[in-house]
Amino acid sequence: MKFTKMHGIGNDYVYVNCLNEEVKHPQEVAEFVSDRHFGIGSDGLILIKSSQIADFEMAMYNADGSRGEMCGNGIRCVAKYVYDYGLTDKTGISVETLAGIKYLDLTVEDGKVSQVKVNMGAPELAAEKIPVLAEEKQAVDVPLEVEGNTYRMTCVSMGNPHCVIFLEEDVRNLDLEKIGPAFENHSRFPKRINTEFVNVIDKNTLRMRVWERGSGETLACGTGACATAVAAMINGKTGQEVTVQLSGGDLHIAWEGGDASVYMTGSATTVFDGEVILPEEIR
Repeated sequence: MKFTKMHGIGNDYVYVNCLNEEVKHPQEVAEFVSDRHFGIGSDGLILIKSSQIADFEMAMYNADGSRGEMCGNGIRCVAKYVYDYGLTDKTGISVETLAGIKYLDLTVEDGKVSQVKVNMGAPELAAEKIPVLAEEKQAVDVPLEVEGNTYRMTCVSMGNPHCVIFLEEDVRNLDLEKIGPAFENHSRFPKRINTEFVNVIDKNTLRMRVWERGSGETLACGTGACATAVAAMINGKTGQEVTVQLSGGDLHIAWEGGDASVYMTGSATTVFDGEVILPEEIR
């Protein structure tokens, strides 16, 4: 199987051009290629496919083989792939995802895509649609008890579910390997949850670490950065444009509130091309 390793500020995936390749067992392939010791090493697998309703389709699988609705860092790399590898010459494209069609604007320098701005759509705040079990219609700054500690959570869906936790303590010192799974598999999240742990640096800047559903801690999460920015804005912690500092780099997020779309801008990087021999049972 031919592939390309790419990352969006450290959130790395194995990309397969399914206009040329067939992946028969994507869940099992995702688990295999994601293994950082016995596989290629990644946060998951992303398949680039043809679409009947958009320019391309993105099918995203987490490291544990589960299907993800959307990946903000991943979709920027899809845009870079299809332009850099000559699948399109357009600098404005549409990509079909399980979270709907997303629209992307490409910045091209020296014939290659360097930055991508993504229309991530409007955030979903209704608790039942995220989903999160809550007495309130919106889970905004509500208590969540995890392993004997009470946190304040704000839940947002950006096509996939997020729980944003604002903390006074430096998130860089958190033991995410210990607390992350307790949030991900908490009984209040019927479809599990992505959890963002956030420091407010100032009105324009947030620092974030993320525990991703199905992948564990990753260096960055695009939908998570968007959810974090929305949560900060509706809680009055920031203005309408913020820089979110993640372990792998920065993302710029803008949202005017209400039903307006969230816009995410960031880089996309190609690491290398390769070919891998899959185990016979998953070819």
